[in-house]
Amino acid sequence: MKKRDFILFLTASALLGISQSIDNSFINNFFSDTFHLSVSQRTLLEIPREFPGFAVVFVSTILLFLGDIRLAVLANVLAACGMFGLGFFSSGMNTMVIWLLLYSLGMHLYLPLSNSIAMSLADAGNMGKRLGQINAANTAAFLLANLCFALIFKVVKVNYRVVFFIAAIAFLAASLLMLKMTHRSSRRQHKGFKLLVRKEYTLFYVLNILYGARKQIFITFAPWVLIRVFNQGVSTFALLGFIIAGIGIFFKPFVGYLIDKRGERFVLAGEAFFLIFICLGYAFSKRFFESVGHGELAIYMICACYIIDQMLMAAGMARATYINKIALKPEDVSPTLSMGTTVDHVLSMIVPWIGGIVWMRFGYEYVFLGGALIAMINLLATNRVRIEKCTAVTQEIV
Repeated sequence: MKKRDFILFLTASALLGISQSIDNSFINNFFSDTFHLSVSQRTLLEIPREFPGFAVVFVSTILLFLGDIRLAVLANVLAACGMFGLGFFSSGMNTMVIWLLLYSLGMHLYLPLSNSIAMSLADAGNMGKRLGQINAANTAAFLLANLCFALIFKVVKVNYRVVFFIAAIAFLAASLLMLKMTHRSSRRQHKGFKLLVRKEYTLFYVLNILYGARKQIFITFAPWVLIRVFNQGVSTFALLGFIIAGIGIFFKPFVGYLIDKRGERFVLAGEAFFLIFICLGYAFSKRFFESVGHGELAIYMICACYIIDQMLMAAGMARATYINKIALKPEDVSPTLSMGTTVDHVLSMIVPWIGGIVWMRFGYEYVFLGGALIAMINLLATNRVRIEKCTAVTQEIV
């Protein structure tokens, strides 16, 4: 039965790769073409887009009674409704923001659940393998969808209603597959409205806070280095996206293998170690290569940093398996993953503002020097990762 449920969930994850491809490829152009947003307006739009990530722990706590799988079904139905509304009922900015909030809420609700459900379908010794397989299926579908859309809309004018409708159908199809799963996790058994915060999980929260800062530096500032400093356009990002997705099909299962064979601390420390040098690469490649008379090589170095940076995001699987292994009770896993998403998004809303000030006053190099410092702190934090069951007295905040 568990094998059947794994195949259903694997297929659902692949379908979600199609929706994620549409989000990645079309939603920013949709904002620009339909609403003609200025740079400042687009920046402000990140607040409603990211706020559901902060609120996810509160919403998921209210819906604890549903259990992981049914809540995942609901999350994808919400995402489908939000995506459909964006395409067909966004008559103005206010209504568009409402549909964007609904879509983002569904996406962020599902984010921690995907890891929790995947781990519930794995045996103790192959959680990393299962997570790697599911992420690889998602990435393969993402890549295939990107290729199809690129070919189709090279000869046909983009119709946002059509692509958003396809995304909504993919979300609903994934929901139906999850609804057919018979395996039911017993992870959600807390009664009443109770935010689960345990001192034994402090290191997990810290790792997620550091990840939130690191993630937002990549999402916000790494593309701007390519755009503003190296004058790269859409074609460069399309090529990089294909490369990242293509490598990810094989790299994500490899990271899962490393988690199972070498452990979470090895993977998380490796991520932090390489990030130090990636941030230094972002900061100093232009200056270094220009000083030795090979300035044209700087763009290749920055692109390499961009690709490796994205590949290292796969280390997030290790944070999920870490909390799964140290959890005092199985039902702690999903609420704690949701809390991790919330604390991650606290930084996601703050870092762009701080980084923007640093960029404007001191230069982009100092943003990435700050990123290198965060990576060093992360490396020190990962040294404290130990896989052993906590036995101390627990504390819950109601």
